[in-house]
Amino acid sequence: MKTKLTLFLFFISLALSAQIDIKRTTTNNDLKLSALPYYSYGKGLGLTSPDSLFQLNIRFRIQNRATYLQNEDEEAAIDGQIRRLRLRFDGYVGNPHFLYALQLSFAPGDVGEIEDGKNINIIRDAVVIYRPNQNWNIAFGQTKLPGNRQRVNSSGALQLTDRSINNARFTIDRDFGVQVYNMHEWMDKFSYNFKGAITMGEGRNSTDAPDNGLAYTGKVELFPFGAFSKDGTYFEGDLKREQQPKFLLSGAYQYNDKARRTQGQLGDDLFEKRDMQSILLDGMFKYNGWSLMAAYMQRISDNPVTVNPLDDTDIKYVFTGHGFDYQASYLFLSDYEVIGRFSTQKVDNDIRAFAPNTNQYTIGLTKYVWEHAFKAQMEFTLDDLNYLDGSTKQNWYLRFQVEMGI
Repeated sequence: MKTKLTLFLFFISLALSAQIDIKRTTTNNDLKLSALPYYSYGKGLGLTSPDSLFQLNIRFRIQNRATYLQNEDEEAAIDGQIRRLRLRFDGYVGNPHFLYALQLSFAPGDVGEIEDGKNINIIRDAVVIYRPNQNWNIAFGQTKLPGNRQRVNSSGALQLTDRSINNARFTIDRDFGVQVYNMHEWMDKFSYNFKGAITMGEGRNSTDAPDNGLAYTGKVELFPFGAFSKDGTYFEGDLKREQQPKFLLSGAYQYNDKARRTQGQLGDDLFEKRDMQSILLDGMFKYNGWSLMAAYMQRISDNPVTVNPLDDTDIKYVFTGHGFDYQASYLFLSDYEVIGRFSTQKVDNDIRAFAPNTNQYTIGLTKYVWEHAFKAQMEFTLDDLNYLDGSTKQNWYLRFQVEMGI
């Protein structure tokens, strides 16, 4: 308990030590925070009061998709849906150093099924931010954690229609708490960022009974050749056609004490709480239309299987294991882009009886009309599943998706 209190006081002291004299200003308020979770080509629809005491930016985005699915031993199916429908509001109140970011989601896949006693998951982000200068961001509220690169990037800034199977299983997601970022980015020399968070560990919109378990997250980002153009760290593909090679190396670690859910901030409720550790490593390279990315993700937990005390056939388990992602693309001058991705996922022996090892192969073609803000995507994905008993399955889908937003 003393350790947790010390860490909490450390974050508060960082916030206090970073304070400076604040003067009213109209400087650029773009934040390199997970709190602003999706790529935007423009600034949306903005309103600023005549006395500059508040600013409101309004943005929206939609993803509409149609998918043809063929799972082995099942009849083929066609699925059409509004995959995402989101509204975002951000700006400042009183002074540009005090900012806010809100994001609401309305698509069925975002909100989920309405269940008795459960919250409706409309709220994705609700966070207030103090930015005393360009190097410091201190945030309080619910937003994305500083996790793996693909998760921090918005789903609207992806080259393919979905994130990888490893991101789906091993990522750390939104949570409520305090985050502190210390940023040092320059275009023409070595740059670095430090990011930390102390959060509840239960995921977004949780109102479960309070406990004494918290999640502790830390991340380091290194840019050996300088920062990417136009915040290119935060969107996939070399849309800015970097004139000099740019490279990112990053590593994140989280310890989630007494987690309630199978994937920490995500997943079903466990029958007993478990401690979890997450390791997330990323590399990204961009140059002259080429983009290469690689990632490693791992979740560790002792005794990950939990059993319903009233029914020993009812089992919930922490999804433990590790995986690698490899992704490459080239953007033609015509704004067509070809993308390929390979992912491999290995589950730990403790849960091998419940989950298969998986290899995923994906190829995609994207046409950018207005960068990531307006694009059309085609994708083919094949999953190879290998089960403990030696059996295998192959599932595949073909998908068309349109993204539009401001």
